[in-house]
Amino acid sequence: MLSKPSGRYSFYDTHDSTPLGEERFSCAPGPSGWRYTAQTFSTDGEPDGSVDLTLDALSRPLRLELRSGLWQIRAGLLDGLSWVRSHQDDAEGQHAREGNDRAHAFAGRSPAFLVATARLLRLSPGSSSRLRVVTFTDPVLAPRTHDQGWTLDGTESHPTDNGPLVVERYRVADLATGEEGLVHLAGDVILAAPGIELEQLETPPSRTVDPGEYAE
Repeated sequence: MLSKPSGRYSFYDTHDSTPLGEERFSCAPGPSGWRYTAQTFSTDGEPDGSVDLTLDALSRPLRLELRSGLWQIRAGLLDGLSWVRSHQDDAEGQHAREGNDRAHAFAGRSPAFLVATARLLRLSPGSSSRLRVVTFTDPVLAPRTHDQGWTLDGTESHPTDNGPLVVERYRVADLATGEEGLVHLAGDVILAAPGIELEQLETPPSRTVDPGEYAE
């Protein structure tokens, strides 16, 4: 039986460790891919956004709805990646801005994007890849397109009550700025990454599977 992980991440400033809020999430694999939903909260505990990301069977970003404050992104696969950025006060959408890029994945503060990119690349230990991503930057979800480099440095297996837990260690670099960090991933849960800490996990991670394994 496939697990449906849920829990809570905390966000921190990567320079001085100032708390930046948290994200309460749930995610689940399925016959057509993978879905991640979350509510985000400010440091005072008030809801300030949401994440809804659906991947297709090839782990491409089929649909994305992202909210931060009064800003919203609706995005997905269309001639590469396409998106519409709008503001809640613009009910008629007169000032909405559309974007498109021949990119491979979306990125942003949510751990969902790191999981999605790792699933998309499917690297083997020691291998590397580079890809073009569209990053939506908090708090106004401004889009930025740039290249990332991913390397799977290695994996470790840890015994648990539910069987071995395989943790993958990725080195992820922004190729425009040279900034680099380590991402620790177990199945579809980020254990730790720059500015991200897993604070609570109510159910174990789902292991990475190939789409054919769902046909049961």
